[in-house]
Amino acid sequence: MADSFRVSAVLPTSPQEVYDAWLDGDQHGAFTGAEAAIEPGIGGAFSAWDGYISGATLELDPPGRIVQAWRTTEFPLGSPDSRLEILLEEATEGTRITLVHTEIPEGQGPSYEKGWQDFYFAPMREYFRAHRG
Repeated sequence: MADSFRVSAVLPTSPQEVYDAWLDGDQHGAFTGAEAAIEPGIGGAFSAWDGYISGATLELDPPGRIVQAWRTTEFPLGSPDSRLEILLEEATEGTRITLVHTEIPEGQGPSYEKGWQDFYFAPMREYFRAHRG
């Protein structure tokens, strides 16, 4: 059975800024501290964390929702992509980002859940705090 989870955090910026940064290779790389390449639009391929993460953008609903097919180099050979839904909502302190990550290979979910907190949410807070308009 596939793993799934939902995690969220509040970032000190607008939903539009998070949306734009997530889909821009330079900004994505700047907030994670690792190389990212992102082809714009639905169907566009992406890679992040120096190629550790890859996939394609499936749905876009600016500035509140992005859906991507998502995988890492740790997925078992022949395993299908997982599904990552990024939800962005205005919050008192900025933007609430919620990740709904489903269809993850069994047993890998807890590692990715922690990874989103440590390698995305924490550096994104710092990035947006430093780059406030």
